[in-house]
Amino acid sequence: MTDETTKTGPDATATDNLAGFAQDTVETVETEEPSQPDPVELLKAENSDLRDRYLRLAADMDNLRRRTEREVKDAKSYSVAGFARDMLAVSDNLRRTLDAIPAELRDDAGLKTLIEGVDMTERSMLSALERHGVRQIEPVGQKFDPNFHQAMFEVPNPEVPNNTVVQVVQAGFVIGERVLRPAMVGVAKGGPKVTEISELGANSPFDEKDA
Repeated sequence: MTDETTKTGPDATATDNLAGFAQDTVETVETEEPSQPDPVELLKAENSDLRDRYLRLAADMDNLRRRTEREVKDAKSYSVAGFARDMLAVSDNLRRTLDAIPAELRDDAGLKTLIEGVDMTERSMLSALERHGVRQIEPVGQKFDPNFHQAMFEVPNPEVPNNTVVQVVQAGFVIGERVLRPAMVGVAKGGPKVTEISELGANSPFDEKDA
C-alpha cells in the first residue's frame, strides 16, 4: 500500500493563494452590502419639493386674482368712455345754445322757460355722467399740464405766474384716472416762472371736491 504524500512546490503555493483570494472575495461580498437611502430624508426632500410647488402655485393664483380684479374694474370704469364722450358733445351743444341767446332776450317770458329747461337738461346730463365716474376738470388758476390741458392761446398777464391757466374755452373731463377729453384753455404769458411745486396736488387739474 502506497502512502499519500503532501504536495509541495509551486503548484501547492498557487493553490493556496487562489483559495485565499476566493475566501477574501466571499467575505468582502458578504460584508459590503449596498447602502439604502434614509426614508426620513426622502420624505423631507419630497415635502420640501411639494411645499415649493404649493408656494409657486399660490403666488400664481394670487397674481391671476389681482389681474382679473383689475381688468374687471377697468372694464366697469372705462366701458362707458365712448358713450360718455358722445354725451359730452351733446352737452356742448346745449351750452352753445344757451350762450347764443342774447342777454336782452333772457328775461322774455316765452324764452325764460325754454332757457331753464335747456340748462336743467345740461346739468342733469353732467350729473348722470359724474355718477358713472366722469368728472370735470377745473384748471383755472392751475399750472398748465399737457396731460390734462390743451393750450389754445396765450394771454399777456404779468400779474400771474407764467404758463398758468387763466381761461377755459371748452371744459375737459376725466373718467377714472384717464383723460376723456382735455380742457381747451388759454394760458398766461409774461409773469414770473413757476419753478417748483412744493405741495402735492397744489396744481391738480381737478376741483378740490374731487381731490
